[in-house]
Amino acid sequence: MALFLGSDELAGLATPAEYVDAVREGYRQRGEGAPARPRTRITSGDPPGMLTGYTAMLPETGAMGGYMYAAGFGAADAHFVLPLFDAESGEPLAVLDGAYMNPFKTGATGAVGIDALAREDATDLGLVGSGSQARGQLRAAVTVREFETVRVFSPTRENREAFATEMDAELAPDVRAVDSGAAAVGDADVVITATTASEPVFDGADLPDGAHVTVMGQYDPEKREVDGDTVARSTYVPDLRERAPRDAGAYILAREEGAIGEDHIHAELGEVVAGIEPGRTDPEAVTLFDSGGTAIETVAAAHMLSEKAREEGLGTEIEFSPASQAFEG
Repeated sequence: MALFLGSDELAGLATPAEYVDAVREGYRQRGEGAPARPRTRITSGDPPGMLTGYTAMLPETGAMGGYMYAAGFGAADAHFVLPLFDAESGEPLAVLDGAYMNPFKTGATGAVGIDALAREDATDLGLVGSGSQARGQLRAAVTVREFETVRVFSPTRENREAFATEMDAELAPDVRAVDSGAAAVGDADVVITATTASEPVFDGADLPDGAHVTVMGQYDPEKREVDGDTVARSTYVPDLRERAPRDAGAYILAREEGAIGEDHIHAELGEVVAGIEPGRTDPEAVTLFDSGGTAIETVAAAHMLSEKAREEGLGTEIEFSPASQAFEG
């Protein structure tokens, strides 16, 4: 029997570190050839909205599936559905309400990027953004590096100060709000952008040598969180190579400006995690992980959660008829 798992049942079921471990394993499998496809998106003009989905298979995990979500359509909101199947039999394993886990699995992906590309001695983190995704990124990031300080900026003072107060009480590093993107980025060993901004949120000239940057807030060919200078300076690693020329705005716009060529992609994250390609080779290099969202982290996290839910007796059993049975009549 498959399980339906709602957000209430998923809340607190796994730690950020457990999400990171599951997602790292998913990307290792991707680096060794596990299939995954970038998102596809269709839109509606009246009422305005979009339907988005992506898929992946993780044979060693034993799971495959994807993510589908609808946003807009007059509700100014989004709904996430995550179907999970057995990779050997094709049978349904679970259906998850993906809303709760979204910041956790996305944050875990950012942390895997940090672990693969940032300097081992990184202690200072600059964060631009103060929403739920920024929380997810920070909670996961502190599981892979021993950060001492976190400087956070977002345009609304009340939001960044509330974020800093909350995260400072929850996490070991000293988390404090600053008044500009430059103040967040200056002297940072790791920079994370988790925003809805359409234009760069800091000047690439302010980025120190040796820094690692994770960008995760945009997956639109006309929007970006970092400028062409930042991309050009970087060892550029996307989650999926196929995705970069489709919706990675930072990469696409840097190419259009002539800042980089089409050969600027160093490797996929999975290739670095699996040891197929090198990650950081110079302590003074800038590395950049462009995280636009894939089903790799989605399937990896969902399988981990569904296994934990079964162990704890959570979820509602649901039954799916195989086609051979359903088509009989």
